[in-house]
Order: sequence, then structure tokens, then C-alpha cells
Amino acid sequence: MSISTYKIPIGPIHPSLAEPMTFNFEISGEKIQSVDLAPGDNHRGIEFMGRNRNIVQIIYLAERICGICSASHPFAFCRAVENAAGIEVPPRAEYIRVIIAELERIHSHILWAGIAAEELGFNSVLYLSWKVREEVLDLLEILTGNRINYGMYMIGGVRRDISEEHMPRIMKTLQYYKDAYQTLEDVFLKDPSIALRTKNVGIMTYEDALHLTSVGPTARASGVKKDVRQDQPYSAYADMDIKAITPDIYSGEVNGDVYDRIIVRILEVFQSVQIIEYCLDNLPEGEILSEPKIVKLLGTLKKAKGEGVGRHEAPRGEVIHYIKLNESENPEVWKARAPTYNNLMSWLPMLQRQEIADIPIVIASIDPCIGCMDRVTLVDSNTSKKQVLTREELMKLSIAKTRRILK
Repeated sequence: MSISTYKIPIGPIHPSLAEPMTFNFEISGEKIQSVDLAPGDNHRGIEFMGRNRNIVQIIYLAERICGICSASHPFAFCRAVENAAGIEVPPRAEYIRVIIAELERIHSHILWAGIAAEELGFNSVLYLSWKVREEVLDLLEILTGNRINYGMYMIGGVRRDISEEHMPRIMKTLQYYKDAYQTLEDVFLKDPSIALRTKNVGIMTYEDALHLTSVGPTARASGVKKDVRQDQPYSAYADMDIKAITPDIYSGEVNGDVYDRIIVRILEVFQSVQIIEYCLDNLPEGEILSEPKIVKLLGTLKKAKGEGVGRHEAPRGEVIHYIKLNESENPEVWKARAPTYNNLMSWLPMLQRQEIADIPIVIASIDPCIGCMDRVTLVDSNTSKKQVLTREELMKLSIAKTRRILK
């Protein structure tokens, strides 16, 4: 007897989606049989725009790839340029970079927790979460001048220092989150209603997480101990012993479900507090920029020739920026890969055999940012038909492009 199914398209515009994205579901009764993803509605051409700007101008473009990760992208971009041009960052700047990045992780994870609560129908928990998040946003505004798009990162260091006058306010915020941790744990990890809606929902196994190259909390919630800060430590992280957070630290087991993704993010909030405390206790003295004069810095970059890769463990997972400098004001190549690009395919096993009512929370559980990761489809201008490439054809094109770049 064949199973009777019907199709449900969700998106690109839908109340449960913050950004344009299309999901085509095959449904049997209330169960999802299969899902097909159709991104491409939110491509912004940022890499193209960047190739028509000088290297310093790209920092502020990179910062706007994602509002929530507005430290992560310039952090990775500046590291890529520094690697390509052989620029050394002062130790004090390395520590300040990490402090800002970890403050951003706190605000990103708590923002996600509020959105997840809203997807489950608990608006009061959304209001509570975002009230708790206000404290870190206020601190970021004091340190940088903005709640988002901080303008802190510069090639060769940071644009603003953290002074002794800032210390009492920073310590107040860190203590606030130590005190708030118990509240977050009680609301998100001990509440029976949230447990019923998230345990054994949206499961991704350890094997699927590896096979689908998932990153960040999405991968760690399935037991994959993957974290750039741990695996290839950089900046101030190299002076610490960072350990990837997995759900068994809290619950003693790994199920790879939505509940485990909540565990990872809540624990990472407290981990970020500890990292910031270490940075403040060990903050080196000295300069915050290798070259404070931007005109002189631009002159150095115009003469630079080489390739560089910058990696950073953003709140959603590993972000990578690649740049090729070729003795010009503009980069020859700039590529950015946001973590959602890796995590997109994680939805396939997560949504399989789930209830229709669980679609919003499963989609939200990877903390997607569509604008960060969206790409375009190649179209033959002569025929206006989509060009579908096999794996072998794509590999040949990739090798050919790499050889062109290396010439």
C-alpha cells in the first residue's frame, strides 16, 4: 500500500521565517517525509562590491554581512589580510579583539534563545531573554559606540582601547551574567514544557553532523567537538585552554536534538564570561594598532602581494574569509563563507519524520542567517536556462579557477 503524501511550500515569506528562504515539504498526515531547500532569494552581491573597494573600506562592508555577527566577519577578514600582507598585531589588540568577540557571543546566544522561545509559543520567555540581553548590548555601546556594527576591528589591531575606566562596568556585566545563568538554566533547561517541545525533536546524529560538515553549536550539540578556538587557537585564545562545549557536560548524554542545542548555547554564555575574565586579568600593556595612520597602512597594502585566510569561531560556527592581494588598492579575490552555509544541509535529517508543528523550532535551532550565506545560481545568458553541474564538472571548474588565481 503506497503512502499518500501532499506538498507544503513554506517561504520565501512566512511568519516563522525571519529571512527569505523556501522549503518544499512532502507530508504524510502530520509527518514530514522529505524536504527540499531552495535558497537564493536574499543574495546581496557583497563580495562583488568588496572587489571595487580598497582593503580598509571592505572591513565595514564585511561587518555588515551579518548584524548579529558584526564582530565575527571583520575579525576573520582582518586576520586574512594580515596573513596575506605579513602584518603583526600587537598583543593588547589581540586580547581586545577576543573580548569584543565573546561579548558578541553572549548577546547572539541569548538573542537566539528568545527567538527559539517565540517559535515555541512562549512570548513571555522571549521578553525575559531579550531583557537579559540588554545588559551586554549596553556594554558594547559603552566600549564601541554602537550596539551592533561596532567598528572596532582594523587591519593590524583595533580602533579603540579598553581603559581602566571601563573595567568596573565590564565586571558589573560579567557578574550580571553569572547571576543570570541560573535563571536561563531554570527557564530553558529545567522547564517541562520546553523539554516536551525540544527533546527528541530535530535529531541530527554524530555521523550526520560529520558527513554534512556542520559547524558551531549545531555540530557540538551532536557530540562533534569542533571549535576553531580549540582546534587552531588564535589571538588571545592561544593563551587559553578552550574546550568545545557538548551537551553531555550538562546532561551526561548526547542526543543531537533541539534540547541539546539549547544546552550548548546556554553553557557557552557562561564560557564566554570566563574567557572575558581571563582576558581582563591578563590584558597586556602596549599599542592597539601596528600602524595607526590609515594612509600609511593603505600604502603598505597596495604594495602587498599574497594570499591569506582568516578563521574565527563565530556564535553560529566557523566563519572563513579568503583574500588575494596583488599590489593593488583593491583585492583581486575576496571570498567569505558564513557558518549557515555549512549548517544548511543539517536541516535534512533534522526535519525528517518530524511533526508539521515542529518545523519552526527545528529551522530556528541551527540559528540560521540566510543573508550571510546566500549564493546565486549560474544562468546561461543565451538560453536563460539554469546550469546544473555534476560533481565531476564542478571539481574541474574549481581546479581551473584555482589555477587562474595562482597565475
